[in-house]
Amino acid sequence: MKDDDARIEMLNINSLHHVVRVDRAKYEAMRDAMLAVVPASPPGLTAAEIKTKLLPLLPDALFPGGAKAGWWQKGVQLDLEARGQMARAATRPLRFYRL
Repeated sequence: MKDDDARIEMLNINSLHHVVRVDRAKYEAMRDAMLAVVPASPPGLTAAEIKTKLLPLLPDALFPGGAKAGWWQKGVQLDLEARGQMARAATRPLRFYRL
């Protein structure tokens, strides 16, 4: 696999012109887990509720014992918001849902 194939661009809803290249396998594993657990309608789930539900879905080879899952969860959440695939409900605490 070429190095370009092993990386993917991750966007940020808060800084649309800032793009980072991250590990594709970890990104895709987290994205798939998030999209599997986040509901498709508001009010959605809090970040803590999402993490509780997605941890069992993550491959242990990529996230041993859930290591670094919080960082990846936040990064993928911001990326999905920037791509128009996830949104925030106007609640406190924030809740997220799929579009």
